[in-house]
Amino acid sequence: MTLSVAEAHELVVQTLVRCRTAHSNAVSVADALIAAERAGQVGHGLRRVPSYAGQALSGKVDGQAQASADQHKPGALMVDAGHGFAYPALALAMDWLPEAAKTQGIAVAGITRSHHAGVAGWFVERLAADGLVALMFANTPAAMAPWGGARPLFGTNPIAFGALIENAAPMVVDLSLSTVARGKIMAAAQKGEAIPGDWATDADGHPTTDPALALKGMMQPMGGAKGAALALMVEVLAAALVGANTGSEASDFFGAEGAPPGTGQLLLAIDPGAMGGSAGITRLAGLFQDNGDARLPGQRRQQIAARVDAEGIELDADLAKQIDALGR
Repeated sequence: MTLSVAEAHELVVQTLVRCRTAHSNAVSVADALIAAERAGQVGHGLRRVPSYAGQALSGKVDGQAQASADQHKPGALMVDAGHGFAYPALALAMDWLPEAAKTQGIAVAGITRSHHAGVAGWFVERLAADGLVALMFANTPAAMAPWGGARPLFGTNPIAFGALIENAAPMVVDLSLSTVARGKIMAAAQKGEAIPGDWATDADGHPTTDPALALKGMMQPMGGAKGAALALMVEVLAAALVGANTGSEASDFFGAEGAPPGTGQLLLAIDPGAMGGSAGITRLAGLFQDNGDARLPGQRRQQIAARVDAEGIELDADLAKQIDALGR
C-alpha cells in the first residue's frame, strides 16, 4: 500500500501510543521516522516501528520517559534521555543549540542514557538551515571488531556534517562507519533478500550473504583500519565524553529483551560568523559546478523528499500486518 506522509506519521503515533508510549514522545519518534523515509533511509523509517514498539511494550525503552536538560557551561548542554527514545532528548538539544551557538560562537550538546538516533543527517541539516555548521556523532551497540580483533567492540557509529550553502540546499554528509548502515541489513532480513558478501560476517567471522546471520555476526568497517579508528573516535565523543554506555556495554537496538541500550550522542554547532563567515563554504561549493556528474552531498536527499511528499510512502503488506498487530 502507499500512505501519504501525514498518514504514515499518524500510523507511527497511533502504534506507539498503543504500545505504552506517551503521545508527545510518539510524535517525536514519528517525526524522525518520517524524516528518514523522506531522506531515502528506509532502514531508519517505518521498518523500525516493530522493534521500537516491541521495546516500549517490554520496558527496554521507557516510552513515558521525560528527557531533561542541564546546562553545565554557557556553551555546553547535557541531556538525559532517561532510557527513553532518543528523539525527545535530541529535540531538547536542537531547541537549545542555535541560539547558544550564535551567542557563544560554538555550542555542544551531549545526550546520555539514550537509544537509536536514526538519520543523523536530519539533525545537522536542520542546524545548517539555521545558518550553522554542524557535526553529529552517535555510538551504537557493538557490531564491529577493532582492526585485527575477533569480537565486536564498536558500533557502526554514524557521523554527520551539515553546512548552509547560499542559494542552495544544505551540504549534508551522513554516513555510518561500517560498509553500510546496519538498518539496511535489517531491512533485507525483513524482506527475505540476500545482501552483498562484503557487508558483514557471520558470528564465526565468515563473510555471509544471509542478513539473519549478518545480524548475529559483525559488520565490516568502512575503509578497513581507517573506519575502525574513526569508530573508536566516536566512542570517545558520543559515549565516554557524555557518560553513556560504550558499544560493548550497550544492548542491541532490535530485540525487545534485556536492559536499555543507554547509548549516547554528541551535537556540535558552530556559528560561521564567529570565524571567517560562510563565504568560504559557498566558494567551495562553487567548485562542484560544471564538474561532470559531481554533486554536493545532500542534494539527492532533497530530490527524494520531494518525490515522497508527492507520491507517498510505500508500506509492504507483511510490515503493515506486523505494525497492525503491535499492542493488540
